Amino acid sequence: QVQLVESGGGLVQAGGSLRLSCAASGRTVSNNLMGWFRQAPGKEREFVAGIDWSGATYYAEVVKGRFTISRENAKNTVTLQMNSLKPEDTAVYYCAVKRVLGNYAFPRSYDSWGQGTQVTVSS
Repeated sequence: QVQLVESGGGLVQAGGSLRLSCAASGRTVSNNLMGWFRQAPGKEREFVAGIDWSGATYYAEVVKGRFTISRENAKNTVTLQMNSLKPEDTAVYYCAVKRVLGNYAFPRSYDSWGQGTQVTVSS
């Protein structure tokens, strides 16, 4: 079983930047696609970005060009660099480990989740 811990959230003004980190422990996740999701109050959890074992990346249209996902397999970590933040980016951000099967954009395709980190963007 893998444990995930997110960090780096906080309060930032619109246009600012934050860098989220996800540290995995218990086993290596270097062969897994890792995803970042977010959930705003009253809304469903939505896909933000993903990175597979080869380094190929995937982004939701609403964050493309502003967010960058990366991974450091030696440290078993995944990072989400968020630039040009907007108030609508406000949410709890979660990292997750994808199952072997399933579409990377769907939460049901992931079987391990962190506890989340709050990101609040003020206007």
